[in-house]
Amino acid sequence: MSASPEIYERIYRLFTAPVSAFDCGARCAAHNGGTPVCCSTDDAIPIVDNHEWTLLKSRSDLWREFVPPDKATEKELSDLHHDCTAIECKGAAFCERDNRSMSCRTFPFFPYITREGDLVGMSVFWTFEDRCWVQSQLQIVNQRFLDEFVAAYEMLFAVDKDEFAANRDHSAAMRRVFARRDRPIPLIGRDGRLYKVTPREHRIVPARFAEFGRWGFYKDEAAVAPAPNWAKTDPRSLEGLDLPVQAQAAD
Repeated sequence: MSASPEIYERIYRLFTAPVSAFDCGARCAAHNGGTPVCCSTDDAIPIVDNHEWTLLKSRSDLWREFVPPDKATEKELSDLHHDCTAIECKGAAFCERDNRSMSCRTFPFFPYITREGDLVGMSVFWTFEDRCWVQSQLQIVNQRFLDEFVAAYEMLFAVDKDEFAANRDHSAAMRRVFARRDRPIPLIGRDGRLYKVTPREHRIVPARFAEFGRWGFYKDEAAVAPAPNWAKTDPRSLEGLDLPVQAQAAD
C-alpha cells in the first residue's frame, strides 16, 4: 500500500525546512551552467509516487511528466516501478517552494536504514558528490531540516512498505559500494550527532566532518561555517575542520 495524496499533503505541511542557511543551489549552479544540480534533469530526474503526482497536479502547474530526450535516458527509466512517475518542473527560476516534490525537499539526502531495519538518520546520494556542494560541506545541515526529514519519512514509512523497502535496499547498496571503496559512510544521526558506518563491519560510530573530505569542484575549498546546532549537540564532530576564524571564535 502506498501513501495517499492526503498523506503527502500532510508531509508537505510538515517538511518545509531548507537544508541550511546557505543558498546551496547558487554554489553548485556556478559549475553547472547557471542551474542548480538538483533542479536540472540533465543531472537528477525527480521520481514521485503516483499519489504524490496526483497531489502535485492538483496544487500547481509547475510540474509535467518528464519526456526522455534520448534512448539512453529512456533506457535508464525503463525499469521504473509502475507506481512511480518521472517528472520535471519549469526550472529553478520558477520554483514554488510549497509545491516542491518530496525528492526536491530531501536532496541530497535519503533515509539510511540499517541491516536490522532501523531508520537511524540520513546519508547522501553519493553519485552526486562531485557536483553537489552540500556533500562537501555537511556541517551546514541544520537541526530543523534533520527533524523534519525524519518525521516526514516516519509518516511515509508507516503507510508505504514499498518506500521503506526501496530505501532499505538503497542503504544496502551504499554499504556494498563503500565497502569496495574502503570508505566510511557519512551518517547524520536522527539524534543530531554525526556518525560514520565503517566500511567492513558496518558499525555505526561517532565521526568528524573532516573524515569525509570534499569532492569534485569543491575539493580545494575551505570549510564554511557550520550550523549552530553542531557546536551545541556534537562539538567533537567539528574537530579538525578548517573553519573560518570567525566561525571558530563564535563556537
